[in-house]
Amino acid sequence: MTQEKTLYLVDDDPAVRDALSVVFETEGFTVEAFSDGDKFIESASSKNPACILLDVHMPGRSGIEILRALNAEDYPAPIFIISGQGDIPMAVEAIRNGAHDFIEKPFSAEAVVKRIEEGIAARAGRADAQAKQGFQGADLLTRRETEVLQEITEGASNKEAGRKLGISPRTVEVHRARIMEKLGARNAADLVRIVLGQ
Repeated sequence: MTQEKTLYLVDDDPAVRDALSVVFETEGFTVEAFSDGDKFIESASSKNPACILLDVHMPGRSGIEILRALNAEDYPAPIFIISGQGDIPMAVEAIRNGAHDFIEKPFSAEAVVKRIEEGIAARAGRADAQAKQGFQGADLLTRRETEVLQEITEGASNKEAGRKLGISPRTVEVHRARIMEKLGARNAADLVRIVLGQ
């Protein structure tokens, strides 16, 4: 990892901030915690953390608004959304706005650390995936969709693609549906033909 091991944590609940700060500091991260989106955006636009962990429900700016303000799709660090159970539509909206993945509450400390480390590693290798794409419609896809498409065309299942990219299989499904819609593919075989047939 070339970036400093700094994690930005944005959550209005002091108990969540304290607990996650301890967990990540134990794993060797430097944690900068923020209680609101405005202070966070100020810092995030001037520094480059290794990762961001962002609660979706906050007073003032929501996690979705923060993703838009940061132009999350092009932000250099992966941004994970923390989402309560039953917030799946909100999580899908977050992914559409550039979130790397979402982590549902309640979660175990070990699982969160693993997902974050996988996300940082996956983001570090993303440039190769994008450089290889040169088919009609490639410009319609986001960076994350391009990475998912590469995994699909190499025959990976949603679970395998998710593991390699450091995202959940459900997140892969969301991206897969959007890719098929954008490229006009009816099924996985169509996708492979579109990508390899040119």
